[in-house]
Amino acid sequence: STHRSWLDHGRVTRQAWQTRKALTVTAVKFTDLVRTRRMTRAFLPEPIGDDALHALIDLALRAPSAGKTQGTHFVVLGGDDVVEFWNDTLPIEKRSTFRWKQLLDAPVVILPFVDPLAYVARYAEPDKQATGLGEGVHAWPTPYWTIDGSFAVMSLLLAAHDADLGALFFAVFNGEQQLRSRLGVPEHMQLLGAIAVGRAVRSNEKGRSAARPRRPIEEAIHLSRW
Repeated sequence: STHRSWLDHGRVTRQAWQTRKALTVTAVKFTDLVRTRRMTRAFLPEPIGDDALHALIDLALRAPSAGKTQGTHFVVLGGDDVVEFWNDTLPIEKRSTFRWKQLLDAPVVILPFVDPLAYVARYAEPDKQATGLGEGVHAWPTPYWTIDGSFAVMSLLLAAHDADLGALFFAVFNGEQQLRSRLGVPEHMQLLGAIAVGRAVRSNEKGRSAARPRRPIEEAIHLSRW
């Protein structure tokens, strides 16, 4: 009995050690992933397979979602649809002075949308009704649809880097209404921006903000009070 108890104890200890070791390896890989991820502004015009895109979005949709509302949507553009996207958002006459010309070579552009009304409807359900957030978009002190969509975008950027793909999140400053109309996007959906995805061109050229020093962590942490 004593011998068996010792074996059991040894087995549990070994399993715990293996689990701890696996978690440590994963943590190191994740740390490297976060520290080495960069925004890509120049792409090779090589197509990305549907399976790879599906895997990226599957991971993105596993990001946290308030009330498990799952109100994030992705419009995936490839081929001629990418050409039309740039026609809507970056007119040809402005491209000669556009710094990142190889950004237009990205084979895929993903548009992340979020649905505020889905969150209102979810929080009007019996298990969330007491929050009062089901009364309308105005009842939300913080737009969780934007937060959840941002979680999903960040997850997608990390997933792309993990898959050895480049990615760039950027704003759609021009032509949004024309774009939305052409794609048939419902009016209430919020566009967060656009994500270019593809094989990165290896380049030392950096964005203008890259030279700014990273803020010391001590300036961001406030212990106990501000």
